Amino acid sequence: MPSSGKALLFDIDGTLVNTDALHLEAFNRVFGPRGHVFDHARFTNELQGFSMASIRERFLGDEPPERQLAIMEEKEATFRKLAGAGVPPMPGLMAMLDRADDANIPMAAVTNAPRLNAEMMLDGLGIAHRFKALVIGDELPHGKPHPLPYLEALRALGAAAEASLAFEDSRSGVQSASAAGIATIGILTSLSHAEMIAAGAVMSAKDFEDQELIAMVTRFVLAGARGA
Repeated sequence: MPSSGKALLFDIDGTLVNTDALHLEAFNRVFGPRGHVFDHARFTNELQGFSMASIRERFLGDEPPERQLAIMEEKEATFRKLAGAGVPPMPGLMAMLDRADDANIPMAAVTNAPRLNAEMMLDGLGIAHRFKALVIGDELPHGKPHPLPYLEALRALGAAAEASLAFEDSRSGVQSASAAGIATIGILTSLSHAEMIAAGAVMSAKDFEDQELIAMVTRFVLAGARGA
């Protein structure tokens, strides 16, 4: 257990990598013929950050369970094909991870994405080894926006909520981390600053090169998560 109880906790899609446009295209390719077409607003309000189980229940409720699973896997396979050429990390991410490693602060990835997607993203970025835990919401009794995924990440790292920081890009993700008692920074890949703060974020940033974000994490490394 880290003596400080500190940890950095990261969502993956839209936080480590900006994959929102690829997910939107994949949903429209698979769900469009079934009568569900999404623009950016519908994507951020009804899909982004939600668990696969909740999406199945909302949009595929008239299908038998096995068909629901098959449709969702078709969507995820479509996404993996679209992302197969590689997706670059968010600007400043690698330097942020280096800073945490240099300070011996453990990190975890916390996502509602399927494990195969999450592992593909982390492996593709070459950063899987940096995370001591990978928490998959659909493998738990509750995914985001429930706090359980972040509570599980804290447990896995032996970290304390009040001494940790989370990075999220969706309402459900910010709500999940905040409900777990973790100060959360909203990454503005889809939502506005006002939307992030309304969801419970303590601040927002365009990416990991944001100077205010860097200053906050630097203070966290030197003192504590809420030492801003």
